[in-house]
Amino acid sequence: MRRFLQKLKKIIFWVLALHIVFVLYCWVFNPPITVTQLTNMVKYGGIKRDYISFSEMGKAAPLAVLAAEDQVFPDHSGFDWKSIEKAISHNEKKPAKIRGASTLSQQVAKNVFLWQGRSWIRKGLEVYFTFLIETLYSKQRILELYLNVVEMGEGIFGIEAAAQASFGKSAAQLSYSEASQIAACLPNPKVYKVKPLSSYVAKRSGWIQRQMRNLEGDPDIRAVIDGARPKEKETITNKKGKK
Repeated sequence: MRRFLQKLKKIIFWVLALHIVFVLYCWVFNPPITVTQLTNMVKYGGIKRDYISFSEMGKAAPLAVLAAEDQVFPDHSGFDWKSIEKAISHNEKKPAKIRGASTLSQQVAKNVFLWQGRSWIRKGLEVYFTFLIETLYSKQRILELYLNVVEMGEGIFGIEAAAQASFGKSAAQLSYSEASQIAACLPNPKVYKVKPLSSYVAKRSGWIQRQMRNLEGDPDIRAVIDGARPKEKETITNKKGKK
């Protein structure tokens, strides 16, 4: 038993050490492959992916995902506790319709370092990796990773591949309308699609566009989006629109 515990401690130590090394690697570089991408490669025979830098993503795509997925992204430290409380309350009342409350940071932790699923083990590891990336990475880097690795269609990963597949143009060329349509599919990109445009995606993308207009003048949002590119000469007049 003593030998077993000693070996177990060594295994745990090296697993954690390798995890931290990989987290530091992704601080600078994009992940060579993720578990979700690998699963799709096996299932569909390949994936569409094209990593790009944050400065190549334009303004519309980052703003669209913030409006759709995490409007308080600049303000939290990885967890949106108010949304979590609301989700717990909703799920207790309606267990058949589970509602999530993951921030972009949590989604990056899941999509880059872990696997898909709802087990308590995975959720616990998600908390651990969320803490690490929020401690080490800038908000711009977390958003950049999200826009490069998140699944945005069947076998399509990242905003550049999604923009090319849906509209035949680069991410930097996306209009607010086009970016909002891609963001509207994020709850379930294998079900919701830009082409053909479903009534759900059309309706949700309209809501996302309104939120984008509200958010684009917020100083905190601008600090995240403009942090990797020169600030635009524009008067800040709008206030943040909450979900």
